[in-house]
This record gives sequence, structure tokens and C-alpha cells, in this order.
Amino acid sequence: MRVVIAEDSVLLREGLTRLLTDRGHDVVAGVGDGDALVKTITELAEQDALPDVVVADVRMPPTHTDEGVRAAVELRKAYPGLGVLVLSQYVEERYATELLAGSSHGVGYLLKDRVAEVREFVDAVVRVASGGTALDPEVVAQLLGRSRKQDVLVRLTPREREVLGLMAEGRTNSAIARQLVVSDGAVEKHVSNIFLKLGLSPSDGDHRRVLAVLTYLNS
Repeated sequence: MRVVIAEDSVLLREGLTRLLTDRGHDVVAGVGDGDALVKTITELAEQDALPDVVVADVRMPPTHTDEGVRAAVELRKAYPGLGVLVLSQYVEERYATELLAGSSHGVGYLLKDRVAEVREFVDAVVRVASGGTALDPEVVAQLLGRSRKQDVLVRLTPREREVLGLMAEGRTNSAIARQLVVSDGAVEKHVSNIFLKLGLSPSDGDHRRVLAVLTYLNS
């Protein structure tokens, strides 16, 4: 896996680089601001060497507000196949919604505390690089909590909303079953009901899992 890291804290940037390289991944560049990130990815794309995934801080110089996430959104529009995982100190719903409102694959939003859970963090980077989704449980909880008043989710039972939240974190049916201490068959039934109630047809393919989570963002 080829990775570009955008983080203005040199210490954290080097730490992320070490975590990934120690596990056999190739960190091809590390930058400290949003403009440098866009420039680096553009140059790599021109060399036909686009990385698999970008790991970027939401807040970077010069204003330390939304430079990182704006660069991430720009890059996703320019390079749809590029995975983007953003890191944030806190759950910032506006930024999460902006990032997730576009393509429904190859995207992640994690709190920086999650980096301390090394295995989960690396798994999330790999999942996003492979076109999957990785959302921090706290992000999911806030976004789903905010959206419960919307008609699109009112039709779901409390258990189905719980399953939807775990789906949003990128968990498989088997992992959800273990978390909820139920059978795989029970989870499959809940997932099928979620798809049905949200109007997601089989023609939507594997992306139905992500579309189920993102439906409320566009409602």
C-alpha cells in the first residue's frame, strides 16, 4: 500500500510514518499543509504514481481551520480512485458531512485518539485504500443521533439503527454479530431490513452498505 501523509505536527507525521512502514507499507511522501498535499498528489498523478490513500489532518496551516479537509474533498473530486482518511481531534460534523457527501467508497474519518489503537488504525487505512469505509464510532454516533429526526431513519427500529451504526464503522456482518452477541443470520436479517426500508435495491451492489449509512446525509 502506497500512502501520503499530511500532518503539520512533525512528531505525529513521523509517528504515523513509522506505524505504517513497520507493517510493510510505503509512505511515499509527508507534507505539512493542504496546499503541499494537493501539489504532491498532482505531481504523483502526473508521474502515473498516484498513491492508494492519503491520511490527512482536518486542520492544517496557515489558519488551522479546514485546510486539510478542503484539500481532501478537492482531491476526491479530482481523483475518484484515491482513498482519503482524515484525522481530527474532535468530531466536527460539518467536515465529516462534507467529506462523506460525495463518492460512497474509499473514505474515512477518525479521531486522533484512534491512532493509539495501532491495529485498528492500520486496518482502517488499509480498508480505505481498498475502497472501503472507516468511520470513527464517535462520528457515527453524532451523525446518526442528529439524523434520527429525519424521516429516512424513523422507519428503522432501535436495533436496526444500532446495526447501521456498526456498519458505518466498516464492520462486517460477522463482526457485528460478535459485537451484539447475536447470530450471523440475525444480523443478515437486520441488514436486509435496513436496505429495504432505505429503498436500496440489489442493483446498488456492494455499495449498499455505505449508501445505507450515507442516505441520511443527502436527505
